[in-house]
Parts: sequence; C-alpha cells; structure tokens
Amino acid sequence: MNNFWQRKGKRVPDKNMSANLEPDDPNEGSQRGGNAASGEPEVAGGEAETAKLISELDDLRQTLLRRQADFDNYRKRIEKERTEDSKRATARVIEGLIPVIDGFEHALAAHREREYEVYRKGFELIYKQLVDNVTKLGVERIDPVGKQFDPHQHQAMDRLETSEHEDGTVVHTFQPGYVFHGRVLRPAMVRVAVQATPASKKIMN
Repeated sequence: MNNFWQRKGKRVPDKNMSANLEPDDPNEGSQRGGNAASGEPEVAGGEAETAKLISELDDLRQTLLRRQADFDNYRKRIEKERTEDSKRATARVIEGLIPVIDGFEHALAAHREREYEVYRKGFELIYKQLVDNVTKLGVERIDPVGKQFDPHQHQAMDRLETSEHEDGTVVHTFQPGYVFHGRVLRPAMVRVAVQATPASKKIMN
C-alpha cells in the first residue's frame, strides 16, 4: 500500500508540463514573426504604387490640357479662315456694285432739268438704298478733298500749282474710292495741289 500511494503522489515530469504549454499550431509563432518582419516592405510598396498612380494622373492631366489647347487653336484658326473667306466673297460683290453706284451718280449729275424731276427722285431713292446697304457691309467711301494725299488710298490723276493750298493737298476728286475692312477696293482718283516753282511764277507773270 505504501508503494501504491507513493506511486499516486509521484510528481509529473517537467517535460510533460512544458508540452501542455506549447501552442496548438506549431506554425503560429513563425507566422507571427513573419508578419512583423514583412510589415515595412508592404507599406513601402504601397507608397511606391500611390506615387506611380499620381504621376500617371498628372501626365494624363497635362495631355488633356495640351489637347484642349490644340483644339482651341484649331477652332480659332477655322473661325478666322471662315471670316476671311466671307470678307473676300463680300468684297467681290461690292467691287461689282461700285460701277453701278458710279452709274447712278453720273445719271443724277447729268439730268438736273425740271422735266427729269420725277425720275430723279426715283433714282435718288434707289441710289440711297444701294449705298446704305453697301455701307452696312463695312464699306467706307474715300472722298479726300481737303486732306493730304495718301498714295495707299489715292491715285493722283492731275496736279494743280497753287499757293492757296498746302503742298500735297487733295483739291478735287475725279472718282471716289472705296475701302472694305482696311482693304482698298478702289483708290480715289484725285487732283493734288503743288507749290508753284519760281519758273512757273515767271511764266504766269
């Protein structure tokens, strides 16, 4: 009996107790250590991917801005070309109407007799309508009497030696000129004053 109780009260070996304290999953410890060790590389990789996405987004934004600028320039160029084409077409029409205006002016100047009074009023009305509509298109009439001669807008057909006007002054317009948006459709044909020379003064005396 003494031996039995001695066996019952025998101490459990330490190795058995340590076996009970070990984790159920032998790989758990190694997994915990691995996650702790690999945490910093994962964060660095995420930051690199974010930086790459930001760079690609910035490149895309710059590309869109360039495309928008190119499109705006293209649109402006097309609008300018259309405007220029419209002006050229209008200028051709006006150039064809200028002789008609001249014809009206000559007819009105030639017939001032009383018997033509009724016809004159009709001609004057048509003439006014024609000139008003041409003016609305942007045409400017050149009638430079009293102004200085401008070779870009005037064509000298004659000169008048005189001391009554400053040298180079337009004293008479034979035929008016026309300008359309800065483009001379027809120069004004004029007579220009020039100062009398000593030789011409002797002849006149």
